[in-house]
Amino acid sequence: MEQTTSNSGVLSALSTQMADAVERVSPAIVTVHGRERQPASGLVYGHDLVLTADHVIEREDGLTVSTHDERTLPATIVGRDPASDLALLKVPGLDLSAVQVAGASARVGQFVLSVGRTSGDGPMASSGVVSAVGGPLRGREGVLLESYIHTDATPYPGFSGGALIDTQGTLLGVITTGLVNGATLAIPTADAWRIAEALEKHGRVRRGYLGVASEPTELSEGQRREYKHERGLQVIRLEPGGPAEQSGLQTGDVIVSFDGQPLNNSDHLLALLFGDRVGAIVPVEVVRGDELRTVQVTVGERKLNGAYP
Repeated sequence: MEQTTSNSGVLSALSTQMADAVERVSPAIVTVHGRERQPASGLVYGHDLVLTADHVIEREDGLTVSTHDERTLPATIVGRDPASDLALLKVPGLDLSAVQVAGASARVGQFVLSVGRTSGDGPMASSGVVSAVGGPLRGREGVLLESYIHTDATPYPGFSGGALIDTQGTLLGVITTGLVNGATLAIPTADAWRIAEALEKHGRVRRGYLGVASEPTELSEGQRREYKHERGLQVIRLEPGGPAEQSGLQTGDVIVSFDGQPLNNSDHLLALLFGDRVGAIVPVEVVRGDELRTVQVTVGERKLNGAYP
């Protein structure tokens, strides 16, 4: 009997903690009316700014946001990034505190809650655990996402743009079903916030590119000893007029490092091209024949439908 009472107390405490977590995050979750059918969710990111899923924004005219205190406010699009399925909205007069970010990254097996606001009836939530933390992941247009969170917490209709939170009510990631064949994933907060910063600054995410098609290759034993690199990316094709060709890279070159970072595969190169690389002059080490050379490459800006990294 004592054991049963003890277990009941633990479950009651956990239940209260999870309900408190939803209540804590609720004011920072809004309803986004951006399509004719099911409304979606959004998160208060900053002063009068809401971060939501890009695929739920199907119209710009009549775009509105509803809040926990029963206000409906007009919104405009600051920027959107279909590749990561994120969009940033400006909502004048929103005047709500930003969602609180978790102090640690999600861990496999961790208790989590998916929380959305899809109507005026208040927040909705489901519970589960973190099933996987992975990455990199190729999303839309072949663009690389550094990491993702997978959870078995049920995503109800309209949860895209909502919050994946821990039991303290702090944000672990932004929920989306618009990345890979409708699968429910969460973009970790650090990645989502970095994309939101780019959207606020530029209205888009500027992704660098070199204009090379490449394949992983192993260096010879002698090259490994001499150049202190074990592998690299062999250039099999150059985009005519692209940054790599203009900088003097050649077909057959083996790229062994980019800005001092050794390269293992093309996904690693794509990850290094993310951020403020566009327009930067970056040293690229290549093995050409039996010689190690450094080529200065001015990083270009990748278009989403581009064929080269």
